[in-house]
Order: sequence, then C-alpha cells, then structure tokens
Amino acid sequence: MRGFAVTLLLWVMGTMSRADAPREDSLMHEVVQGNNQFAIDIYARLRQQPGNLFLSPYSLSTALAMTYAGARGETAEQMAKVLHFDLTPDRLHPAFEALIRQVNENKSRPYRLSVANALWGQESDPFLPEFLRLLADRYGAGLRRVDFQFTEQARRTINTWVEEQTEGKIKDLLMPIDLLPRTSLVLTNAIYFKGDWASPFPKGATRDETFTVTGDDRVSVPMMHRAGHFNYLDGGGFQALELPYAGDALSMVVLLPKPVDGLTEFEGGLSAKGLADWLAGLRPCRVDVSLPRFPIEARFEVHKVLPAMGMPAAFGSEADFSGINGKRDLFISAVIHKAFVDVNEEGTEAAAATAVVMPRGMTRPEPVATFRADHPFVFLIRDIRTKSILFLGRVTNPRG
Repeated sequence: MRGFAVTLLLWVMGTMSRADAPREDSLMHEVVQGNNQFAIDIYARLRQQPGNLFLSPYSLSTALAMTYAGARGETAEQMAKVLHFDLTPDRLHPAFEALIRQVNENKSRPYRLSVANALWGQESDPFLPEFLRLLADRYGAGLRRVDFQFTEQARRTINTWVEEQTEGKIKDLLMPIDLLPRTSLVLTNAIYFKGDWASPFPKGATRDETFTVTGDDRVSVPMMHRAGHFNYLDGGGFQALELPYAGDALSMVVLLPKPVDGLTEFEGGLSAKGLADWLAGLRPCRVDVSLPRFPIEARFEVHKVLPAMGMPAAFGSEADFSGINGKRDLFISAVIHKAFVDVNEEGTEAAAATAVVMPRGMTRPEPVATFRADHPFVFLIRDIRTKSILFLGRVTNPRG
C-alpha cells in the first residue's frame, strides 16, 4: 500500500451529546462549503503557472483559520470574505474542531490519515492566553518556544517537525529567506494519508503508452489499466470517474476533458457549485479505466496571491492581529505551502504542509464507458463523509 502525506491541521479530542449532533453537523457543513469554495478560488489563481499542480486546500484553510482566530477589524473581515468563513468566530472554530474530529475518527479504518497543528512562538514574546487556549482546544495546536534570532536553527526545528508529521514526504517547507530575526510566530499544519485502492490496478497490465501533453508534444508514460464498476459521469464535454480507497471513506475523483487540448477551457469553467453537482451526479457504471502512474511535488508562496484575492490588510503595516498578543505589531509575511503525491497501481501517497509566518513590524510583502486519461486532466482527493476536498491538482505531464 502506498502512502499519502499531506498538510492538514490537527485534531482535537472531544465529545458530543446527541442533542448537539444536528447543530454541529449543520455548522460543519457550512465550513466544508466555504472551504471547498476557497479550494476552487485558490486553484484558479495557482493554475496560471505552467505544468503539473498539486496542493491541499484543506490544509491552507485550516492554517489560515488558526491565523484568523487572532485577526480583528478590517483584517478579519477581509480574511473571512476571501476564505469564505461565513460563520461568526464563536461558531466557526467549533465547526472546524468538529470537521477535524470527523476526518480523524474510526481508528479501525484500512488506511492511515493523520493531521497535526503546531504554533512556534518567539521564546521572549507574550501571547494572549485566550488565543493559545482557543487554538489548543479547537485545533490541537500547542505552543512551542523557539528563538527566531537564530533563524537557521528555528527553521530546522520547524522543518524537522513537518517532515516527521508527513512521514518524510515534505522536506524543507521553510527556506532560509522565509524567516526573519523579528519573526514572532509561525503557524503550521501537516497531514499524512496512506491508502490502497479498493480495487488495485494489476501491475501486469501496466505498459508504456503515449500521453498527449499538447497537440504537438507527446511523451511515453506507464499507463495503468483496470476494468470494473466505479462511480462515473459523462458530463458532455468531460468525464468524471471516482476511484475509492479501501474502506470507502476517501476517494480520488478524476475530471477528464474530452478534447485532448481542453484542459484550459475546462479549468476556466470550474466552480464549486458545478463540482458539487458533478460529484452528486456520479453513478455506478462498468468502466474500462486507463490512468497514468504519476508523482507530483509542488511548492507555493501563497502570500503572493492572497492579497490580490481580497485580503491585503493581513500582509501590510495596517494588519490587525491584536487577538494574538494584544498589540497591532504582527502581520503575515509568508504563507508557504508544499505538497507531494504519488499515484500507482497499489494506491496513493500524498503529503502537504502549510506554514504561516508572522513577524513584528514592517516586512517584505460490461464496459459501457471508457475512461482513458491519456491527456491533461484535473483530479482531487475527497473525504466522502464530510464532502471535504482534501487535495486538488492537475496532471499536464505525468513525467513532471
């Protein structure tokens, strides 16, 4: 079984009465809808760069939700709008806690899925007890003290934690340029998943075949083959296929434009509502599947796109994160995200991690269907129970 590591946030142990369950489920559903909308929004920004793409929007949403817990005034308003946090903070953070608990429940599952959060604070800096208590209670993010005056040592400490939480799949999340001696706080999350396909692809059926990158560019890739019953949708201009992992709690959904050069147009029309409708429209069908083996590793400086999406206040001198330390001297200097995925005959291994860096002061800103993925496509990994999009990406060239 191949693993799958990813940035995610941490989980909190909690109990819930029967009377609280319907309300909690409703609030959690609202958080999921907002997170999935942000997933499509951030994908639309990051897809402008060429080549393969892979990220964990769930990880980003959770890391930024922890940061949002300390935001006030216009900074909080902008973050809530961009991140689609439509609940008031007193309802949002408990809903995130419920979502994290739901994702992590069922210890007898036939796959591994673990999440972790942590705060890294300058050893001499004070932080408000209510902020630390909220993140510990709702996100399981404990405070760890480091000395950012020794930036390289602090960087190695944080990177080592991320690497350990992602089973060695996410290395060097933070680069030397990401930390400053005046850094006060870094918020991190990590996720790890390892699971087999419910129906593995026979290794003997894999053979080198042609994958069309563009109309004139073709490469030879190992193409996996499997025929069976899967959830499937013919959407007219595209096909959708759901490949479940063992346990049927998580799945990969592949969205394949029918024209070999149709990815750009398809991505341009991608929306959260459309995606939800497509997923709801999947129906069991016998499908002859061809899917390339592929690994993807990507690193994003998300702080370069978030201001343009509508939350510039968090990154400038007017930032108000007084809910963290009682002062208005903190702002976000960097939001770093790194993700990895490896898809093969046995299953999937994926990993992702997110770091939000906050310094003090000014900063630098029988078969009835054939599904042949032999040209660029979009894919996602979702939690079927909560409907959360855990990972989202595209393959333009399986060879990288």
